[in-house]
Formats: sequence, C-alpha cells, structure tokens
Amino acid sequence: MKSRVLVWIMADQLMLDHPALAVAEAAAGGRDGVRVVLVESRSWLRRLPYHRKRQVLYLSAGRHFVAELKAAGYHVDRIEADDSRAGLAQAIRKHKPGRLIALEAAEYPARIWQTASMASDLGLPVEVLPNTMFLVGRFNPIADPEPGKRYVMENFYRAIRRKFGLLIEPDGEPSGGKWNLDAENRKPLPKGHQPPPIPRFEPDAITRAVMKEVEAAGFGVGSTDGFDLAVTRADAEAGFADFLVERLPDFGRFEDAMCADQGVLYHSVLSPQMNLGLLEPERMARAVEAEYREGRAPLNSAEGFIRQVVGWREFMYWQYHRQMPELRRANSWEAKRPLPRLFWDGQTEMRCLSSVVNRLIKTGYTHHIERLMILCNFALLAGIDPAAVADWFLTFYIDSHDWVVLPNVIGMGLNADNGITATKPYIASANYIHKMSDFCGTCAYNPKSRTGVDACPFNKLYWNFLIEHEARLRANPRLGPAVLGLSRVSSTERDQIQTEAREFLSRLEPY
Repeated sequence: MKSRVLVWIMADQLMLDHPALAVAEAAAGGRDGVRVVLVESRSWLRRLPYHRKRQVLYLSAGRHFVAELKAAGYHVDRIEADDSRAGLAQAIRKHKPGRLIALEAAEYPARIWQTASMASDLGLPVEVLPNTMFLVGRFNPIADPEPGKRYVMENFYRAIRRKFGLLIEPDGEPSGGKWNLDAENRKPLPKGHQPPPIPRFEPDAITRAVMKEVEAAGFGVGSTDGFDLAVTRADAEAGFADFLVERLPDFGRFEDAMCADQGVLYHSVLSPQMNLGLLEPERMARAVEAEYREGRAPLNSAEGFIRQVVGWREFMYWQYHRQMPELRRANSWEAKRPLPRLFWDGQTEMRCLSSVVNRLIKTGYTHHIERLMILCNFALLAGIDPAAVADWFLTFYIDSHDWVVLPNVIGMGLNADNGITATKPYIASANYIHKMSDFCGTCAYNPKSRTGVDACPFNKLYWNFLIEHEARLRANPRLGPAVLGLSRVSSTERDQIQTEAREFLSRLEPY
C-alpha cells in the first residue's frame, strides 16, 4: 500500500494545476491518498502592519482556493497557526503522512528553510519542486550569473521572448522589427479624458466574514471599506477578460501617464491575482499577443504589457534570488533619513505626493509609474533609508511580496544595490511629473522653478542630488547629459539649491 502524501500549498501559490498535486497523486496512487494543507501563518500575515485590504485579499483568496480544491475532490485542511512550521507539524501529527511535497517558495526565507532544515524539522522526507509560477522556473536566461556583474533587463527580456515565442515572427525577428516600443508609451492623459471603469467584485459570504475578522483584529493600515477585488479564479479571469477588451488597446500609449483623480487609467490591476497564482503569466501574455494578432490591440500596447509580465516581473524575481540576502541591507547611496510622516498620512502641500499617498491609503494600489517616479524618486532624492522604504511598500500595497518589492524598490527605484538591478538611478525633476501628469496644475509649488519659496521640492532635491553626487554620476554614461546641466548652474545658485534643499529636508517630520 502506498503511504499518504501531504501537499503543502503556500498562501501565494493558489494554482489549481499546482505541480505538487500531480506528483502527490502519482506517489499516493490517487487523490484519496493525498492530503492538502494550507497554513494561515500569523507570523507571515503580521510581519508588518499590512494594509487591511491586502489582508482580506490573502485570507479570502486562500479560503476560496480551499473550497475550489474540495470541489475538485481533494481532501484539504486549512490550519491557522503561529507559523508554517507549527501548522505543518499539526497536520503531520493528525494525518501521519509518509512524505511531504511542496513547491519552491517565492520568498527567500521560506526557500532557505525548505532547502536547509524543513525535512529534519518536520521529521519526514520532503520533496521541493521547481516554482513554475515564474517562467525562469522553466528557463533561466542567466543560470550562473557572475557575482557583482551587471546584467541588463532588455537582454534578459529578449531571451525570454525568444524561448517562449512571444511576439516573434517566423523568421525569428520581433514583431514590428523592434524588441521594445517603450518610446511610444509615454503619452500624458488628455485633459478631460475618461478611461473605462475597472470591474468590481462584490464580496461574498466568505469575503465578508474575512473583512469582519480583519477589522475586529484592528491590525494594519487602511480599511477594509470598499473592498471589491477578485478573490476567486473565476473573478480574476473575468477581470483579465475585461482588461483585454476595455483597456489593453490604450494601455500602451498611456502606460506612463499619471492623473490626480484617477489611479488605474488603462492598467490591469491584476498583479495581486497573478502574484497569488490565480492568473498564469504565460497564458496572460499569449492572450495579449492574440489580441494583437487579431487586430484588436496595437503592437505597442501588447509589447508593453508582455514586457511587464515576462520581462520586468521575471527579471525582478531573478534579481531577488540572485542578490539575497544582501539585497535587504543594500544602501550604496548611504541614505539614512527616517521615513517621513507624509508617507503615512499623505499630509503635504506637494500635490503629487499627497494624491498618490492618499490614494494608496484608501485602496492599497497605485500604478508602477507613480511608484517609481513619485514615491521612489522622492525617497532617493531625499536620502531616505532603503530598508524603511521597502517595508513601507510591503505594508501598503495589496500586491506586495518580498520578491517583487525588494528588487523593485531597493534595487530599481532607489538604486541602492550599486546598480546591479538598474544601470542608472531613476531620478527626475518636477519637469517629468509636469509633463506626464496633471498634478502640478493646482499645486502650491511651481514645477519650473529651481529655487525660491514656491519652487517645487522635486527640483530642489533633484539638483541637490546632482551636486552632491556629481563625480559619481558623471562616471555613469547614462547620466552624463543630466549631470552636464550642472555646468549651466552658477556657484551662487548651487549654494542656494543646497541651502534650500537642506531646509526642506529638515522640515520633514519623521514618522
């Protein structure tokens, strides 16, 4: 007789075709010999004061997944425990399995436990399968990276496209003759333009019960009020189908646009469901390609979305596991300023920061350009501690995970890993924000002034950053033109910029 097999499915691996299920069924001689366990780990859910909408999303999606597995004929235990080890130990005592099968964890600490001591800690054989939620789990363009060497995301992205045949023509060349159409995706939103509404999913009984639990616990930032995210596979698929029809055609040209009154624009807002396993990245990329092939979406939109999903997302995941655990402590610009209170309450006269932070407090979401060019840009220019910024992102965003936040914020956004993730710091003055948004129109500050009482702080901080790090920035060929602009700034104005920047920073109240 074959022994019972325990399958541990982590909270961010909610795939119905989970690889461990098939392996376990083969080992146990059918589903009756398989016991599936999902652990609601209190230590994992409460490592930080996560946004309450994020808490609801994780708990409700997990509980719906349990119901989905049961409907498919699996025996499933949902266990609430202090941590995953305690929950699994409880399941092992109850079911006495002969072995445990799991999927490789996406987050570094859990993966280290899986490979280092999980089997001895639990007292039974453990098999850990490759994580197929990421394409690099099936094909790694750079399997053996040299320590400290810089690898460019564009090359990584092209290798993935070639391997999986995405937007590739029969002759092996990229569709349209170009690999990257980012230059076509930088249009600001026209005045008065109204993007289509995003689908909203009414909470069912399971979700409403979770919302009550989360609010009763009183833990975390934000509120559960207005929670309407997809927590089931069916709703996630419906959201994606809506995106393909309603927003993909204009996604490309407005991909980088920002708007004070609208936070979604033409983005999909499906990263939370993708990161949980409710949506499969390769299938999404192929569906988007099909929209282009059928003439329903322009190439720049299809390429832009596919680059986000199989380029940026995969590269960040790869960089995370390449650089950990050092990435968590990276601080190559030696930034030490505490996180300002305005990041927690949105109280500032800077309309861009106020709009983005207040939207984040309310919804747990802002799109990627607001994250990079408003939040990370400000944090880098202001010299804010990278670890504090990363924890803040992890706390507030509904799609946050260590594997995406650390390389995206510490590596790309703050350039704190000495340029290993991104070849240049993504810094910009108010001119960029003014060009790509409507934030500046009614702001108290002037986006065109470098100094003076009404000068935008982004300008003061940007030019101050160039002055303070001039020698280092000049050595970066991608920053050369920006630094050359300092030659037109007199020594008197340099002194004034630095004085006013210091005065502004001194008024930032720490949280």
